[in-house]
Amino acid sequence: MNYSQAVTIATADRVRGPAQETSDEALVLSIATGDKQALQVLFGRHNVRVYRFVLRFLNDEAAAEDLVSEVFLDVWRQANRFEARSQVSTWLLAMARNKALSALRRRSTEELDEEVAEFIEDPADNPEVSMQKKQRNSILADCLTQLSAAHREIIDLVYYHEKSIDEVAEIIGVPQNTVKTRMFYARKRIAELMNGKGLDRAFV
Repeated sequence: MNYSQAVTIATADRVRGPAQETSDEALVLSIATGDKQALQVLFGRHNVRVYRFVLRFLNDEAAAEDLVSEVFLDVWRQANRFEARSQVSTWLLAMARNKALSALRRRSTEELDEEVAEFIEDPADNPEVSMQKKQRNSILADCLTQLSAAHREIIDLVYYHEKSIDEVAEIIGVPQNTVKTRMFYARKRIAELMNGKGLDRAFV
């Protein structure tokens, strides 16, 4: 069992009840008043997402786990500063990104990890369809590693974390037009790489 599975199961066992139906924004307000259960619920919802996001930066599972803990410790300390101008998930990823970049600056190299999150498979898929998806996603993952760090980051946030252009701009701290430009060239490059391997465009 990996970190993501273990934490999700453990959290689900500890935290049940009406709090699970509370919105993220309401949970942050409760955390600001010292509600530890609200923090547990928020952690249960978002820890895996944050972990996978920072793991692609750090390529170090232990370091990623530590950084996730740091992010939610900051949530506990800074919940009263959340102004709800963006989604809670955007706020969390922005904090995680800043911490990951700080960790990278402490290393001898600042290259981003080239791992790519696996696509979520549909349980209804038959074995043949499932195998086709795995093969296609393996090729796609290889293509993504050939993008620049800036372009990989954009693709990661938009397609894997389903963030809007506005949210991506907020998370990485660049103008919206810069995000759009990077997205355009990233998609174009992926299309070229996929076509070169005999596959149709994955990102259009």
